[in-house]
Amino acid sequence: MVISLKHLYDIVGERVELDYFVEDSKLNEIKGYGFSRPITIKGAIVNRAGVVMLKYSAAFILHACCDRCLTEFDRDYGFDFEHILVRSLNNGGDDEEYVITESDKLDMDELAVTDCLLQLPSKLLCKEDCLGLCPVCGTDLNQNECNCNG
Repeated sequence: MVISLKHLYDIVGERVELDYFVEDSKLNEIKGYGFSRPITIKGAIVNRAGVVMLKYSAAFILHACCDRCLTEFDRDYGFDFEHILVRSLNNGGDDEEYVITESDKLDMDELAVTDCLLQLPSKLLCKEDCLGLCPVCGTDLNQNECNCNG
């Protein structure tokens, strides 16, 4: 969803509500991650005293393969995000505190997907205490014991 921000930048007190799903077609393009349902986005973009602030929540179910035992699983995730939207930065630097919106447009899908992926753990586990696979025989140690010395 691409949002035009011209009115938001120009009119103090202006508000745009967000309540939609990131389309499956955009999620299918992401390599290495599967989604069991679309990402739900709820929030608002508000101009308060000339500062345009985006606050939103993102919820989704990630379909993943455990990094230790290779079991497939689904897990619910929900995150809250806040960003200050600006047309440009005066100092010309790359300040991570701000989201620069070129041509007064915001690609909300791209921002939401990026925000969500950056919040995921570096290792995806089926459960916190996953025992993984035996390095010798490959037995799933969550399901069975093995007699290896591995």
